[in-house]
Parts: sequence; structure tokens; C-alpha cells
Amino acid sequence: MHRIIFVFSLIIMISKIASAATIQINFTPYDSYSIEVAKIDVGDTIEWLPKNEGHNVEFLGGPDFSSLPEKSDLNAFYSVTFNLPGVYLYHCTPHGNTGMLGLVIVGNDFHNLNDIEGIELSRIAKSVLERLIRIAKSNS
Repeated sequence: MHRIIFVFSLIIMISKIASAATIQINFTPYDSYSIEVAKIDVGDTIEWLPKNEGHNVEFLGGPDFSSLPEKSDLNAFYSVTFNLPGVYLYHCTPHGNTGMLGLVIVGNDFHNLNDIEGIELSRIAKSVLERLIRIAKSNS
């Protein structure tokens, strides 16, 4: 009986791994990301592609601040697999104050949205964040 349970558990685990998706986001020449609000499932991966120079990815907030991904290098491919549900806010370090922001919504979970809204940003970036949150909520 234990072997049957083990095999069944293994099959479920493998099917979850096999069903994980990968989304690609480009750095655009307009100081923005090609996808500004990405809605993904737990276990999915986002890849940021350096299609234009001078950009990177730096996370400003998420469901667990202590486990945020490291800042990427400028002009570099970057990949993150998201294992915790919640809202993640990131920006381009050189262009964040001018509104180059992105949101990742993992598992359609908004439990930490108040924390994200409370992150200190420039006036322009705050305005962009408000727009991105409206988009995220309208698609939930």
C-alpha cells in the first residue's frame, strides 16, 4: 500500500513540474518591460531578455522580503522561478524613478498588496504602480 501511495505522489509531483510555464519579458527601447503585469502560477518561471541595453531587474517587494531574488546585472539574461504566492514589485535600477516597473502576481494571491503599495517610490513610479495594480485587479 505504501508503494502505491509513493508512486501516486511521485506522479503528481512530476506532473506539476511538467506543467510549470515559462514567460519571457523583454527590455524595450522605451524604458519599459514588454509585459508590465505578469500573472503566473506557483512554480512558473519568468525570463527577462536583454533585447535593449541599459536595463536590469531589481525586486523591491514581495510576499517574503528576506527571500527576494538578487538584483540582475545590466544587459543580462535573468530568470526567476516563483515558489511563493503573492505580489512582487520590481524595477529597472537606472530607470525605476521614471516608471520602469513591473508586477508579478503569483497564484492570483494579493495578500501582500498593502505592503507593495507602501513601498517608497518617486511620484512618477508611484503613478505607474497605481496603474499596474488597477490592471492586475481588473484581470483577477
